[in-house]
Amino acid sequence: MAKNLLEQLREITVVVADTGDIQAIETFKPRDATTNPSLITAAAQMPQYQGIVDDTLKGARATLGAAAAAAEVVTLAFDRLAVSFGLKILEIVEGRVSTEVDARLSYDTEATIAKGRDLIAQYEAAGISKERVLIKIAATWEGIQAAAVLEKEGIHTNLTLLFGLHQAIACAENGITLISPFVGRILDWYKKDTGRDSYAPAEDPGVLSVTEVYNYYKKFGYKTEVMGASFRNIGEITELAGCDLLTIAPSLLAELQSVEGDLPRKLDPAKAATASIEKISVDKATFDRMHEENRMAKEKLAEGIDGFAKALEALEKLLSDRLAALEA
Repeated sequence: MAKNLLEQLREITVVVADTGDIQAIETFKPRDATTNPSLITAAAQMPQYQGIVDDTLKGARATLGAAAAAAEVVTLAFDRLAVSFGLKILEIVEGRVSTEVDARLSYDTEATIAKGRDLIAQYEAAGISKERVLIKIAATWEGIQAAAVLEKEGIHTNLTLLFGLHQAIACAENGITLISPFVGRILDWYKKDTGRDSYAPAEDPGVLSVTEVYNYYKKFGYKTEVMGASFRNIGEITELAGCDLLTIAPSLLAELQSVEGDLPRKLDPAKAATASIEKISVDKATFDRMHEENRMAKEKLAEGIDGFAKALEALEKLLSDRLAALEA
């Protein structure tokens, strides 16, 4: 019987679910799952996950005691909620979950290190090995330095909001476990900047960016894994078949599952090894210069951090309202 595209993709790439929706994860049975502030905020508003939200708020109240101010309870619940969802996800997936550090700490190395350690401590207190968790951090220079410290402590990291080769090289040189280059957001920027309404998958700027990063890593033997993220259509996904991992939203997983046809491998370490690529060493000065020269990466990184920060503010408001309702 002919295999669908999702079955074929799984033979050459680790498929990850990009969602906080636990039911969707149960449906597609990915090896790993990733979450971010926007996904957790969306999931927290779904009626089927009200119990997770309520239990987290009640647990925070129990920890702090009846006399604690509501704002303190909300802050503690907010710190715990992503882990609460992560624990539920780890009951389903056999691999890892990515849990994100507060995006508002993206330019603060020490605060990011402290938050990464705290998230891992929460997982370990719940009986989960740190091998099953990736601490997700924005790929600012400060975030990459924080991740480097965590990696040396045996805490694995996933550097997100990655749009440029300079970010990818800095991650690889600092021993980061995994990076998440954002395919669809790169496409969005180019469409807006050029006025074009579409790109063929093979010419998609996001696809080309991830291909460049993948080939660079394989050419120079870096162990950091490449996980393409933020897809807009299945053409972007099929053009990156063979990438180490791809994290895909449930709607696109369903589409891949519904389509039959041949899926050729596009990214291949053997081909990358023979490619003519110049090696670049990225210190802070080089990173800053390349970031300044890459208008797309500079704008999308700032925009992404801002978007995640706004999602976190919405989540704090949601928790505050829910606590008030529970304790009314």
